[in-house]
Amino acid sequence: MKYLALSAALGLWTATGAMAEDLAMPGTVVELYTSQGCPSCPPADAYLRKLAEDPDVIALALHVDYWDYIGWTDAFAQPLFTARQKAYAHFVGSNTIYTPQMIVGGRAQVVGSDPEQVERAIRHDQRLPSLVQLNLIRRGDQLEIVAKAVSSLNAPVQVQLVRYHPLASVQIEYGENAGLVLNYANIVTDWDSLGQWDGKSVLHLTTNVTGTDAVVVIVQAAGPGEILAAAQIK
Repeated sequence: MKYLALSAALGLWTATGAMAEDLAMPGTVVELYTSQGCPSCPPADAYLRKLAEDPDVIALALHVDYWDYIGWTDAFAQPLFTARQKAYAHFVGSNTIYTPQMIVGGRAQVVGSDPEQVERAIRHDQRLPSLVQLNLIRRGDQLEIVAKAVSSLNAPVQVQLVRYHPLASVQIEYGENAGLVLNYANIVTDWDSLGQWDGKSVLHLTTNVTGTDAVVVIVQAAGPGEILAAAQIK
C-alpha cells in the first residue's frame, strides 16, 4: 500500500486509565466534485457511497456551488470546494471544470460516474511507492500528527485537515433533480490548511478537533498536486 498507518504498537492508554486513543486508517484519497443540482451526479454519488465502504479508500464528497443558479441551492456546497476544483484544473493547464468529477490521489482526474476508470486510477495510486509515513492519533479533542519522509522531499508540501459527515439524505424540491431523494456519503464540511512542511525534518504537531465528524489528514504537493500521504479517523 502507498500509505503507512500508525503502528499498532502505540496501543491504547489502559495502564494509566487515561483517555482511549483513536488510531488512523490510511487510504487512497478519492475526491468527488458533485452538486445536488447536477442531473448526471446521482450515479456518481451512489458510487462514492460504495467507495466509502472500502477500508483502503478515503472517499470525500465536495459539493460545488456553480449549479445553484439552476433553481436549487445545494446546502452542502462551499465556494472553497469550487476553488479547489478550479485549482486542480489550472494545475494541469485546463480551464474546464465539471460535475461529476473524481480526482484520485491528487493525480488522476476522471469522470466520477465511470467506475472502471476510477478503479483503475485507484489501483495505480496504490501501486506507487510510499514517500511519506503518516501517523495520526486522536485523544478526545486533540489530534496528534507525525509525518516522516522516506527520503527528503524536493519541495515543501501542504498539511491539510479535513472533516466530513458520513451520511445524509436530501429531498430535492426544485431544479434538475426535482422530486428525487438523494443519499450522500462522506460530505466534506471543512477543509483547512495546517501549514507547510519542509519534508526534511520530522513533522510533529497537535491540533484541536471538536465534534463527531470524521477526521482526515492529507499531505499534498503544491498545486494542488499529488497526495503523498493520507489517513482518516472515523
